[in-house]
Amino acid sequence: MNTAAHKLYDSALQLPDSERAELAAWLIESLDPGVDDDVGAAWDAEIKHRVEELDNGAIAAVPWSEARRMILGLSDATSSD
Repeated sequence: MNTAAHKLYDSALQLPDSERAELAAWLIESLDPGVDDDVGAAWDAEIKHRVEELDNGAIAAVPWSEARRMILGLSDATSSD
C-alpha cells in the first residue's frame, strides 16, 4: 500500500464503526459501479422472505459465534471468538 493509501486507512480507522462501514461499502461499490436491477430486486425479495421466516418462527437465528464455527468448519474446542 502506498503512503497516501496508508494515511487514508489510518484516518478511516479513527471513524466510528457505522461511518467505517459506510465508507467500506462506498469503496467496494466504486470497484463495480454497474448495478443489475434484477439482482437488486432478487436480493430484496430474498431478504423479505428471510425476515418473514424469522418473524413467523419458521426459522431461528443462530448466534454469530455458532455461525462462524459452522462457516469455518470449526468445532467448539477450536473456536477463538
